[in-house]
Amino acid sequence: MTKEIVNQETRDQLIKYIEGIENYEAEKQEIVERLKEIYDEAKSTGFDVKVIRKIVAERKKDPAKLEEEQYLLETYKDALKGVK
Repeated sequence: MTKEIVNQETRDQLIKYIEGIENYEAEKQEIVERLKEIYDEAKSTGFDVKVIRKIVAERKKDPAKLEEEQYLLETYKDALKGVK
């Protein structure tokens, strides 16, 4: 968009988009900080945070895809038994 065709309406729309993005970015940062606090608390009480992250990731997945992934993982592990 060139400078000549930016009218007040277009400018206002652009400002609305920019401010909306900035607001969501701020909210996202707050959420990231809260998640870090939760993981830190879990770690301080003795939980393995890597395992918790894996569980959270698995719970997000489609159950059928997760089942297939777990099946393949076990199949590959079985195929590699005794190989270091």
